[in-house]
Amino acid sequence: MVPFGLQAGSSGRIKKAKTVDELVAMYDSSECLTCHADIAEQWQQSLHARSIFGTGRTIATILTAYKIGLKNFPYAGVKDIKDLKVEHLMICAKCHLPQLIEAEDSVAQEIIKLAIDYMEGDEKTSALAQEKLEKLNINCLICHQRNAIIHKWVDGYPQKDTVYGSKNGEHPYAKMPKMKAVDTMKESIFCGQCHGLGPNFELDEPSQCATLYGYYLWSYAAKGGPKTCQDCHMRESGLGHNIQAYRDKKMQEMAIEFTTHFRPIYWRDGSVIKPLIYGLIEIKNKTGHAIPDG
Repeated sequence: MVPFGLQAGSSGRIKKAKTVDELVAMYDSSECLTCHADIAEQWQQSLHARSIFGTGRTIATILTAYKIGLKNFPYAGVKDIKDLKVEHLMICAKCHLPQLIEAEDSVAQEIIKLAIDYMEGDEKTSALAQEKLEKLNINCLICHQRNAIIHKWVDGYPQKDTVYGSKNGEHPYAKMPKMKAVDTMKESIFCGQCHGLGPNFELDEPSQCATLYGYYLWSYAAKGGPKTCQDCHMRESGLGHNIQAYRDKKMQEMAIEFTTHFRPIYWRDGSVIKPLIYGLIEIKNKTGHAIPDG
């Protein structure tokens, strides 16, 4: 069986992307815009649409992982960009670009070169690097195909001719003529694939920024909390596929409750009377997880 996302060539060997452009082409979801324009517009405003950049810190953190982390880890075998392998970047890419596993090491090296150009290049160089890096993201085909099935031994492996979601039936697109319903897609475990439990112990160098699914399970679901990630971040927020986090005003209003109590007084300091204000500010977290997290 050929792992999903990897195409077998005429020689029988698995074909992997050799460049960023090839990896982008492997997961080109531009055709989805034709029928799903409203959803696509929502997604284009989301953090998933710019997963390499995130809230602004992600690309800098990826570059730091290379410069300060990998180059200094004594057993990583990385002293220069040419030493980089896909496995090295998976400490970030497991969530920010999971399809990188379907690329050759040259793509990992190209991504870091682009990160350097973006962070350290002149205005034109930086803009060109940003344009290319923004094409790498979590798009329709990552969620609705590549990562759609969690329990693969029970439900099977994702197929390239199928779009996964809430319905079974025919899909009016020649390359993907089938639709298949996946129950886990509407559950928090689906989001937990990236917004996870803690360190990725399957990696040689475990690392993970996100622990949201862990918080959700242990501090919310375990106490009877009935809602899923999708309930709050997609449906109740009204944002749909424009999935946002704590920096979004709507999500802030849903997540945090502020209560303030102030009392003015006069304080006598010897012969001097000073006006003072005693203040008590209470901040209540109404979500099922820590804020901030990833």
